[in-house]
This record gives sequence, structure tokens and C-alpha cells, in this order.
Amino acid sequence: METFTDLIDRDKVQQCPKHYVLALTDTLNVINGKWKLPIIASLLHGRVRFKDLLENIEKITPRMLSKELKELEINGFVKRQVYDQTPVLIEYLLTDSGKHITKVIDAMIDWGMIHRAESIKSRWQ
Repeated sequence: METFTDLIDRDKVQQCPKHYVLALTDTLNVINGKWKLPIIASLLHGRVRFKDLLENIEKITPRMLSKELKELEINGFVKRQVYDQTPVLIEYLLTDSGKHITKVIDAMIDWGMIHRAESIKSRWQ
């Protein structure tokens, strides 16, 4: 299966800063905001129900979660899976496109953990 990175000629992108900046801008437009990354991170390990997302993400309101999930769905990051049963079961999961950003999120988590530890350490010195 061909991945997104297989479709990119990185040498051409790096030779043209405008395309490089545009690619970064496109990425930020999709994941921008206070809630999108926590939502994506909550979906990294598989399917999650709406109420579980609410529990996983502190301080997000149901209305905001619904809005953000719809935007992520429109941008092709998240899929809403409805199961025909009683009561109706609805789960959210990352699409292949959504899964491609996991390396970026993992790097951000690693950086955040190191940064937090260094900040705490520097406060006590």
C-alpha cells in the first residue's frame, strides 16, 4: 500500500521553501486548536465512544467535542462508525490519514515530557 510519504518528492519540497511552508500550514490547519491533538491522541489506541472521549479529555464540553470531531471527520482524520444495534453504538477511530500523524504526536509527547521534567527541575534549583 502506497503511503502519503511515498507520494512526496522531499528533495523538491526542500528546494522550494514556499511548498515547505504550505505543507506545514496545511498540517497546522487540520490539527490547530486546543482540542484536536488531545482528541487524536485519545484515538491512537483504537476505537473510542463519545462518552469515553469526554472522560479522557479534561474540561472539554460535549458541544465542543462534537464540533471538533465533525471537523476532524471532514478533514479525513477521524471516522464515525455507527453500529446498528439497540441502543445504537457509535465509535470514533482514526483513518489511515489520521494514523499517519502518530509519529508527530509521539515526538510532541516525548518533547513535552522532557520539557516538563526540565521545567520542574529548574524550579527546584
